[in-house]
Amino acid sequence: MKTKLIGYWLLLIGCLAFTSCHSDTVFSEFQTIPTKEWSVDVLPQFDYTIPDTAASYNIVLYVRHTERYPYQNMWLFVNNNHRIDTIEFYLADDRGQWLGDRHYGFIEMPVLLEENYHFPDTGTYRMTVQHGMRDSLLRGVSDIGVEVTKLKIKN
Repeated sequence: MKTKLIGYWLLLIGCLAFTSCHSDTVFSEFQTIPTKEWSVDVLPQFDYTIPDTAASYNIVLYVRHTERYPYQNMWLFVNNNHRIDTIEFYLADDRGQWLGDRHYGFIEMPVLLEENYHFPDTGTYRMTVQHGMRDSLLRGVSDIGVEVTKLKIKN
């Protein structure tokens, strides 16, 4: 029941976003985690440039993992220009079914970090991501990605 509810909410949000505005990708990059085992000492880093402070942006973090990932959830520390957020999100439902999209043996889970965000300044921003799980070596994680999209209101 919880999974269906989550699915309905994601579908509703996607439909609203699609019908009310469209977006231009400002930045999109994935970094591969060597040997699909994410060490707590490995901090993927993303540098992106924001050209317009009047626009609204969405920032989405992506986690790609395999079925070897041993947990239902994940904790992350996201440092976005010296603002550190602690984020928990679920990769599987209560029955152990993966929630993300499957692509070529990987499961990709999007995590919305910011919605309709206005950056205070133009220029280059840096984001680093560190896992906050108890295991110092987190197996089954293959890639971490970030996508920044500029939203445009439809006329």
